[in-house]
Amino acid sequence: MKPSLRTFSIGQKVTFINMLVSGVALLLACAAFFAYDLYSFRAYTVRSLGIQAQITGANSVSALLFNDARAAEDTLSALRTSPNIQYAEIYTPNGKPFAGYRSNRAQVALPLPAMPEGQTQAQWLADGQIALVRRITFQDKPSGFVYIRSDLRAVKDRLKNYGLITAAVLLLSLVAALLISRLSLQVIAAPIMTLAETARIISREKNYAIRATPTGHQDEVATLVTAFNEMLAQIHDREVALQCAHNELEQRVQERTAQLEFANRELEAFSYSVSHDLRSPLRTIDGFSQTVLEDYGDKLDDIGRESLQRVRAATQRMATLIDDLLNLARVSRTEMKWEPVNLSLMAKSVAAELQSQDPGRLVEFVISDGLETQADSRLMRVVMENLLGNAWKYTRRHNHARIEFARCHENGKSVFFVRDDGAGFDQAYSARLFAAFQRLHSMDEFPGTGVGLATVQRIIHRHGGKVWAEGWVEKGATFYFAL
Repeated sequence: MKPSLRTFSIGQKVTFINMLVSGVALLLACAAFFAYDLYSFRAYTVRSLGIQAQITGANSVSALLFNDARAAEDTLSALRTSPNIQYAEIYTPNGKPFAGYRSNRAQVALPLPAMPEGQTQAQWLADGQIALVRRITFQDKPSGFVYIRSDLRAVKDRLKNYGLITAAVLLLSLVAALLISRLSLQVIAAPIMTLAETARIISREKNYAIRATPTGHQDEVATLVTAFNEMLAQIHDREVALQCAHNELEQRVQERTAQLEFANRELEAFSYSVSHDLRSPLRTIDGFSQTVLEDYGDKLDDIGRESLQRVRAATQRMATLIDDLLNLARVSRTEMKWEPVNLSLMAKSVAAELQSQDPGRLVEFVISDGLETQADSRLMRVVMENLLGNAWKYTRRHNHARIEFARCHENGKSVFFVRDDGAGFDQAYSARLFAAFQRLHSMDEFPGTGVGLATVQRIIHRHGGKVWAEGWVEKGATFYFAL
């Protein structure tokens, strides 16, 4: 395992920081100095080449006028005293080589670079060399050109020397920083290490009567020791109070547990009453209404038959609402069984059931394979039935609908989602979706009790997760849940 700054002791951290600050400051200063010096040296090199080109051009005017190439070569031979110059050439006004000097005998004459009109001299970097072209004039008339190329050996030698100097100065600075750090450790780290050892003894022995020894100074470390001792006194007082509160809390927990067990029994009795006592009269109302319609429907007018139909629809909706409420209460009380769950297979099963209920609809289900998680399979079945059922319901106005179930990643966590291209909803009202009995569409548009998404939220919360939704009016909706 590689050591990191977090595992260093205070002494090591102080030493490291001192050496780092010294080294960085020195490197920045050296870099700034070197950059300025190299810039100045390069400018000096270009200026020197310009002067040599000017002198060479002035001495070559007569040779150009009298077409004396040998005299021009003699003039160029004076450049041998500058070992950095690798190539020099004098060109006629029409750009043809006239006389030349080359440190490498095998080098051939180079074509004359283009000289901007009205410019006397131009320079640039080419192939790791400084190239300079200067116009030769005589009595304000162009007589030719001087082209000189110099290597950068002087610059490289200068950089090498600078590197050696920097390394030596940096080494001396780091040694000095190391010595200074060791001196500072005696003042800063030693009292802190003593305090840390005292804390370890207290933690091991659980004896809060121990106190740290004051340093005798008036600095931040002394303030820390005083605050540490005050904290120990408060911990001792709170430990006593905490033990008393713990005993009282245990008594309250026992009482609340008994109350909760009683409330659960009452809830079970209520659920039983709702399930049997309320459903029985509803079935009676619905049954007699159906009998009247079947046996005496021809004796009733249209208004009477419509009224009985409304009675039947209301009782059936009431029965559905009771079932949904019981399911909502049941998911909060059901004991959870954690096991591997293949959500892909579960979603495909729910999709097949939906299509079998209405085979005439054209709905494309896109369900990703291999979507697995750890959850309660019975409760997750309820989640998938509600989410896919909602998508099926809210896409019924589309001739060809698309419903997708897949997984994405958000902040490094797996997030499952059900997406449809149906009626959607206004995002401003998304907070109301998961509240019981809250609906964003009328019963005439899309029937329902408004309990399904509340059930989904309660199940997801029991799994320690969260559920949320995004939607756009008539552009579909996406419901996300993470476990």
